[in-house]
Amino acid sequence: MTLKEGQRVKLAGDTRLTDLVAMTGDSSTSAGTVAGSLSLAAGTEGTVERVVEHEHQSQEAREYERLKSLLDAFGQEMPTESRRQLEEQVSSLEPEWIAYQEQRLRVTVRVRFDNGFILDDAHEDVFTPA
Repeated sequence: MTLKEGQRVKLAGDTRLTDLVAMTGDSSTSAGTVAGSLSLAAGTEGTVERVVEHEHQSQEAREYERLKSLLDAFGQEMPTESRRQLEEQVSSLEPEWIAYQEQRLRVTVRVRFDNGFILDDAHEDVFTPA
């Protein structure tokens, strides 16, 4: 499911949120203490304010793409030994490329709930259309 800015959504399940807070001047708590948690009930509705698509392409997958393009474009014109070496490099990087192709694009959203709360950087799968 791909959410769109302005789309009405609701939480698919109960969602518990916690965050670390830095406390200063209080010896009873240390930096990075959980102050508490907030739970939002399933069905809580809001509006998508922002959608961010995150692509996670490794250096190896980028290198595969570059070398494969080079091989496809100039492989027939290359000296035999150079072409063979390039083909070996491409073959060695192919598992990384296949893994990259199989991974799903990660999408996060910012949702402003009707109660005024804002949930940012949330994975789109925790929401359903309202």
